Amino acid sequence: MRYGSVCSGIEAATVAWHPLGWEAAWYSEIEPFPCAVLKHHYPAVPNYGDMTKYEEWPDEPINLLVGGTPCQSFSVAGLRKGLADPRGNLMLTYGAIARRYRPKWLVWENVPGVLSSNRGRDFGTFLGMLGELGYGFAYRVLDAQYFGVAQRRRRVFVVANARSWQRAAAVLFESHSLQGHPAPSREEGAGVGWVFPCLTRNGPGCLREEEALVIEQSGIRRLTPTECERLQGFPDNYTNIPWRKKPESPDGPRYKALGNSMAVPVMAWIGKRIKQVSEL
Repeated sequence: MRYGSVCSGIEAATVAWHPLGWEAAWYSEIEPFPCAVLKHHYPAVPNYGDMTKYEEWPDEPINLLVGGTPCQSFSVAGLRKGLADPRGNLMLTYGAIARRYRPKWLVWENVPGVLSSNRGRDFGTFLGMLGELGYGFAYRVLDAQYFGVAQRRRRVFVVANARSWQRAAAVLFESHSLQGHPAPSREEGAGVGWVFPCLTRNGPGCLREEEALVIEQSGIRRLTPTECERLQGFPDNYTNIPWRKKPESPDGPRYKALGNSMAVPVMAWIGKRIKQVSEL
């Protein structure tokens, strides 16, 4: 499986999917610090930068397109120009890139607020766009705390398949949940564990350090960047790279990049499910 990644950030998808043997064909990221992280860990993978300039990218085939466009990009303003004009917002650009490369699979992530944005019209527009492109799709809210990390992090995931919605649904939902049975009770589906507050964002996406706190017998302290990496499922010191002529990175850019990232274990689960469905 070769995939292209937009709004790549520090590449939770690559960390999650490398054990599957999947290969990144290219990234698309513009923020300076995440770009440096990508170059440090994946020097052989080209970063095409601004995703709105996708028409300048090489015609390299991919099997999957992954990305989580910013929630502020959900605006109906660009719809009047249709999918042919990617300048309206990054949601439309994601669709335009999918239309150009025609991958078999799409994986898209965003905050749960997208479901109610503009009374649901924005999310409906996104799903309608996928349908116009010929994809069958399914979506589900997944919480990282149930995938092995100590963080409550609910996100909407959309999986789309070029063949059918059933294949997309088989990725996000267990087979028994597609057979019309009643949903399990809260007790039957509950998970138990110590959960930290979600890594939150401030302004354009910064992790608010004052909210990333740990209560210990000796008092209250902030989470360290390494602890935040663990909460997102990254290896220790993954974001501690040489930065601006210094051997290590300051905490600020690391907090921001981690706060913007997807949770690695959730992406690993989705990747494994796509692999299973693809082999059927």
